[in-house]
Amino acid sequence: MEIQNIIPIILFITFVHFYYPCQSELCHPEDKKVLLQIKQAFNNPRVFSRWDPKTDCCADWTDSLKCDETTHRITSFMLLSGDLSGPIPSQFGDLPYLDVLWLHKQPNLTGPIPRALTKLNKLRFLVVSWANLSGPVPDFLSEMKNLEDIQLSFNNLSGPIPESISKLPKLTGLSLDRNKLTGPIPDSFGEFQGKSFYLDLSHNQISGNIPFSLGNMMEFNHVDLSRNHLGGDASVFFGSNKKSLQYVDFSRNLLEFDLSNVEFPENLFWLDLNHNKISGTLPVGLASLKYFQFINVSYNRLCEQIPVGGPLKSLDNTSYFHNRCLCGAPLEIC
Repeated sequence: MEIQNIIPIILFITFVHFYYPCQSELCHPEDKKVLLQIKQAFNNPRVFSRWDPKTDCCADWTDSLKCDETTHRITSFMLLSGDLSGPIPSQFGDLPYLDVLWLHKQPNLTGPIPRALTKLNKLRFLVVSWANLSGPVPDFLSEMKNLEDIQLSFNNLSGPIPESISKLPKLTGLSLDRNKLTGPIPDSFGEFQGKSFYLDLSHNQISGNIPFSLGNMMEFNHVDLSRNHLGGDASVFFGSNKKSLQYVDFSRNLLEFDLSNVEFPENLFWLDLNHNKISGTLPVGLASLKYFQFINVSYNRLCEQIPVGGPLKSLDNTSYFHNRCLCGAPLEIC
């Protein structure tokens, strides 16, 4: 073989040997160092037992990790159940390419959300749910401009909801349900820019009236404010122009408004308003919603006849009972 043909082959072999001397070095050394620090911080021999410093984190530790196929940087850290205990290590903030941090069903995970996470400027999904976090929902989350989904459900977070969360330009989902949050819903929550927005603040101790500014938000898809101490007029969420709205649960609050002239969007399929102080009549338009599957308006102050036809005819009396003077099938005849 001529020398000019051999030289490129030698150069290629040298390049591969220099950059990838063995399979274990596919794992970026800085990321690997941080991961081992995270393992040490949790200080539990059962946690990440497969994380052997001699093996490749991108090939052998993939029970909870994902790496970019080209750069071999850690992009996802996802653990859906396990024995994590103690606070979230600040070292998570030293994984600069992380775009998913998902810790679910970790009942011994405690403490506040560390500010070090703000260094993760590529993070899109922040999920720490069914854990035992405490402290506030931190205001510094608003600094993480690429966040698309925040799920901090089923924790012990307390205090008010920071207004600054609405400044996240890409956010499309916020789940803070099953905590101990207090105070009002921020007026700024009518400024979310995300499409098909998912909002769940249920099972807290949130009080005050529903902000009228929420009526400016056209892209709510799923809204659950149930089991709080909210009052005022929730009709701001409705209207024929709210075409994205599909699921609404405002049950077990202190809402007080007239339902008679409310227009419901055509894609609505779930409406739960039970245990409030809602008055007026059930709008006739409910009977013409083609995707409608469920309604519960029990324990309110509604009157007159239940609309006839459509999906309403298949519901039983538990959807309507304990109102002031509501009547018609499946209740007593008017």
